[in-house]
Amino acid sequence: QVQLVESGGGSVQPGGSLRLSCAASIINLSMYNMGWYRQAPGKQRELVAKVSSSGRTNYADSVKGRFAISRHNANKTLNLQMNSLKLEGTAVYYCNAGSGWAEYWGQGTQVTVSS
Repeated sequence: QVQLVESGGGSVQPGGSLRLSCAASIINLSMYNMGWYRQAPGKQRELVAKVSSSGRTNYADSVKGRFAISRHNANKTLNLQMNSLKLEGTAVYYCNAGSGWAEYWGQGTQVTVSS
């Protein structure tokens, strides 16, 4: 059974840092594009950052220069280093893995940025 399990969420003050991790139980994970999405209360889910199967990365403009996505296919993990967090970073963060034949989502991890 395919699972994506996120961890690392929590509460942090503005300007702080968190590191999210996603453990993926997917065979041939290297063939999947992966990404982090977030959904704030009352808003639609949005892309935060993604990394393709070839390693190309893309970031939402709102997080460029502050967040860094990385994947480790051998360890079957996806990470998101979040620095200089802002109040608007409060959301549930979801791990995603997709290919031409399947797409999977994790259950999400809560990140709360507050002073």
